[in-house]
Amino acid sequence: MTTYRSRILGVGAYVPPRVVTNHDLSKVMETTHEWIVERSGIEERRWVDPGEGGAEMAAKACTEALEKAGVAAKDVDMLIYATLSPDVTFPGTGVFVQRLLKLGEIPCYDIRQQCTGFIYGLAMADAFIRTGQYKNILVIGSEVHSTGLDVSTRGRDVTVLFGDGAGAALVGRATDENMILSTHLHADGTEAEILWTESPASRNHPRITAEDMEAAKHYPHMVGKKVFKQAVTRMPMVLMEGMVTNGLKLDDIDMVIPHQANLRINQMVAKLIGLPEAKMHNNIQKYGNTTAASIPICLHEAIELGKIERGDTVALIAFGAGLTWASAFLRY
Repeated sequence: MTTYRSRILGVGAYVPPRVVTNHDLSKVMETTHEWIVERSGIEERRWVDPGEGGAEMAAKACTEALEKAGVAAKDVDMLIYATLSPDVTFPGTGVFVQRLLKLGEIPCYDIRQQCTGFIYGLAMADAFIRTGQYKNILVIGSEVHSTGLDVSTRGRDVTVLFGDGAGAALVGRATDENMILSTHLHADGTEAEILWTESPASRNHPRITAEDMEAAKHYPHMVGKKVFKQAVTRMPMVLMEGMVTNGLKLDDIDMVIPHQANLRINQMVAKLIGLPEAKMHNNIQKYGNTTAASIPICLHEAIELGKIERGDTVALIAFGAGLTWASAFLRY
């Protein structure tokens, strides 16, 4: 029986043209540029204009990924779409991307692992490629947060963090030593409520009420200190897990691409593990937290800047709502 391994063939990214700066937000809520930067490192983010959704952004990112890989859309045989902000309640957004790209009647998965969604999708693609049944799989992270945020002083602690955008990778069969080395996925629902949007909810009758909206339950809520503590604990752990699995030392890793939730979190993670600043790429300063899209957007930028080249050993790490955390190790 033939054994296959997978690799990332091409990466694409797209962010909306509309730039929303901290100064813009200070005009609609009680905040300042300095306050936001001090707590998150974020200086600006991109928000969509009316008429642009997750599927449209994803299709643009996928088009670039396919071009970079030199693979035609007709040769894609699976699509995996990660998001916490689907375009509609149902069906999944993946089929809308399929329609926009004019793909064949291929399987489309939507997965809901929030900030770790792209790595979960990468792990799925790796597993499917290994079976030999699939050759080219699009893995997408795409998010529209801006239409679901409390743009007022009441919601500022969360609203200032989030941006919109999409990233995609085409995963295919490895033909040399460049491949996905391993993936490591974890979840723990015991503290799910420290980062969530409570309403609308199918367990409620009705799913949302005027009282829910008055209490802002339809907006995301976060217990910031608890999330920070979990993130700076789980991300180093899952990075070390991958290093042990692959027999690697920090010196063997050329670049770490972390989820872009908060620059302070990523700086703390680097400090805790002793990772040189030059070996971790961050771009949250420009894009904010794009949850499932953040890792492919950041990976794409690092490649474009020449920080990652073919043959480099790259670690992707993420932590997010659920709680979920994950890592993927690549020989790019």
